[in-house]
Amino acid sequence: MNLNKSIKEINELLKKKVIKPSDLVKEALENIKKNNLNAFITINENALEEAYQLDDKPVDNILFGIPIAIKDNIVTKDIKTSCASLMLDNFIPIYDATVIKKIKEKNMIIIGKTNMDEFAMGSSGETSYYKPTLNPWNENKVPGGSSSGSACCVSSRMVPLALGSDTGGSIRQPASFCGVVGLKPTYGRISRYGLIAFASSLDVIGPITRNVYENALLLNILAGHDDNDYTSSFEDVLDYTSLIGKDVKNLKIAVPNYYMSEVIDEGVRNKVKEVLDILKKEGLQVDYIDIPYLEYSIPLYQVIALGECSSNLARFDGIKYGHQTSNYTDITSLYKRSRQEGFGDEVKRRIMIGSYVLSGKNADIYYHKALCLRKQLTNSFEDVFKKYDLIIGPTNTNVAYDFNKISSDVLKSFYDDLLTNPVNLAGLPSLSLPIGFNVEKLPIGMQIIGNYYKEDVIYQLASFIEDKLKLNLDPKGGIKC
Repeated sequence: MNLNKSIKEINELLKKKVIKPSDLVKEALENIKKNNLNAFITINENALEEAYQLDDKPVDNILFGIPIAIKDNIVTKDIKTSCASLMLDNFIPIYDATVIKKIKEKNMIIIGKTNMDEFAMGSSGETSYYKPTLNPWNENKVPGGSSSGSACCVSSRMVPLALGSDTGGSIRQPASFCGVVGLKPTYGRISRYGLIAFASSLDVIGPITRNVYENALLLNILAGHDDNDYTSSFEDVLDYTSLIGKDVKNLKIAVPNYYMSEVIDEGVRNKVKEVLDILKKEGLQVDYIDIPYLEYSIPLYQVIALGECSSNLARFDGIKYGHQTSNYTDITSLYKRSRQEGFGDEVKRRIMIGSYVLSGKNADIYYHKALCLRKQLTNSFEDVFKKYDLIIGPTNTNVAYDFNKISSDVLKSFYDDLLTNPVNLAGLPSLSLPIGFNVEKLPIGMQIIGNYYKEDVIYQLASFIEDKLKLNLDPKGGIKC
């Protein structure tokens, strides 16, 4: 099984012509057939032909010929991009997102588009029009969301790499539940051009991989300024693998008390404490601290994200593109019924709340006030990074849970992001790293938060922890704790 090997090993085999890109694509397609986890919405029908065209070309970079999966809210020319919604069930983009162009420039092969919560609205993977993705560690458990399919297909070894998007935790949360590495980069580090917007001031694209090194490799090609995205940064692009393997003893670590409170499952807290003990034994400074305004992150996120989502999703009206009802009598009923039929319940609920938040005087009462508090929260994080290099805490309050919990608790999808959405509100980078398993043998994730554009420092510590723990993270390969 070539795809079970590391990217470095695969690259060496490709360079020596022991294997070809077409062999990797055939293996990936076979893996997808064998794993009935509903991780993909659309398979790229041209993937094998694209691989054949690479078979005789020289291998000019480490990601050459590697199959990659793409979350279905990132537009791909001539491949359906649905956002897991009936609204876009027939949408075939006529251009590539900037990240897709970068992937193609490295001669990577897009294997398909992954399942997700509809329009990235959810944290369990259950709100997809195409039915839920299953968790490869336990198919009765949710895989996390909204990047459910991307985390699932990497965890189950269908493909080694995937792209997700993160608005309030949508990369890190499923990475935690599925036992993979997921990075939410600094806002502006990766172009959002071609990412179908949920909440524009929060959305980012990021890599999901099997290990830390491969995550850094993928960030290397994704990062950089893009003239098509006015929010993308001009900050220099680093070699994000450069600090991997370097000494970590001089790093100063902050642990927010809020992230280790009684709200967090005891088993999850204990696993994080075990990692902190390892760091202390290595001589790192580890301090428990308070960060003001963290406790307001859920209402802040709800007001800002839902207000922006109601504005962004107004474009889906059944006229320009998207689902159009066949049952209408006038223009008003056309708009109303197209959106009523095209959107799922969770999306409609968020649009309604967001529309209320932005209507009339409510914009000042809720949205603008939330923006002011968001600035205070951002300032609090900036104060922490004047004294510390990194912030550590659990990714989630618990491990993956049973399906259908959200249907009985509509607020659960927001509270799942309790520990992740403060990072989006502040625009900081953050990575979820597997650190062990609970008694049910479900993965536990730990979050490492860095200062702006300090993804390389996050990878430095994450790779050190990964090396110390040496976990077996193949759901079918047994668990070595």
